[in-house]
Amino acid sequence: MNLFDIPKLEDELKKLEEQTLEQEFWNDSKKSGKVLQEIKIIKNKKDKYTKLKSELLNLIEMNELLQIDEDESIAKELLQNTSSLEKDIENLEIETLLSGKYDINNAIVTIHPGAGGTESQDWAEMLYRMYTRWANDNGYTIKELDYLDGDEAGLKSVTFLISGDYAYGYMKSEKGVHRLVRISPFDAGGRRHTSFASVEILPEITEDIEIDINPDDLRIDTYRASGAGGQHINKTSSAVRITHIPTNTVVACQTERSQIQNRETAMKMLKSKLLNLKEQEHKEKIEDLKGEQKDIAWGSQIRSYVFCPYTLVKDHRTNYEVGNVQSVMDGDLNEFMKSYLKSLQTK
Repeated sequence: MNLFDIPKLEDELKKLEEQTLEQEFWNDSKKSGKVLQEIKIIKNKKDKYTKLKSELLNLIEMNELLQIDEDESIAKELLQNTSSLEKDIENLEIETLLSGKYDINNAIVTIHPGAGGTESQDWAEMLYRMYTRWANDNGYTIKELDYLDGDEAGLKSVTFLISGDYAYGYMKSEKGVHRLVRISPFDAGGRRHTSFASVEILPEITEDIEIDINPDDLRIDTYRASGAGGQHINKTSSAVRITHIPTNTVVACQTERSQIQNRETAMKMLKSKLLNLKEQEHKEKIEDLKGEQKDIAWGSQIRSYVFCPYTLVKDHRTNYEVGNVQSVMDGDLNEFMKSYLKSLQTK
């Protein structure tokens, strides 16, 4: 349990609570909101630690009782509680690793298929389903922001928001190129195909983070959604596309009720992209950005999903792998995420 620096957390909590006592604290709602959120997070970690410590002491006492008087029912309960506590400790350990600048934020996810037409577009939609399942299973909510149907099946692009504490912290492990190997359902000859799709993960920028964007650098277009119908259709020209001309960064939103709402959401997406670009290029100002890294390197896949001739999902960064492909495609991603977060601590 020494992994959790409780005195450090208590010191941080004390400093934050002292800020709430300052006379001007409540005048700035953005700043006060952020401080209160940080207080809530620290208190939550402390409460979890205290609960786990109490459960551990109970297990020690149960074990001591078994040394004195062997009891099968107590032994069975001890084993069950030990297994449960082990999982709870690991979850708290992972949460402790989520200490990055934006880890607590919501996540904006964009999926693009690689070259290969219908096969890759179908793979992109499979990934969208996989992340939707993961989010639902782990208490997160998903909101689709932009969707472009594939030519025959799948999708050409999708952007969606995953909302909830630490959504970005967990989802950042998914950023990169994902590779699929399978017998293509679109190949009459039943041949094996390899497909790629890129997954971009960005933190949703909260209102307390200031991003200065020159309005003259923006081109804003409105249009009617071009989806084939159903949930993705937009019957009015309320969809909005914003292009940041200096970096050729493009964002779009078409799922809000009005053009104004779509524009506001698209601007949030743009700010997240430009902030990420700024930090990657180590620039102080948005206007210094050139956007040199726009090309996608399809050869640098982070994970492979093999359906044939054997079944395997392998993460090439951590070497973590499982043989049950279907469970992964149904959203069982937590062990991949945990192994990635742990690997960051060794670098």
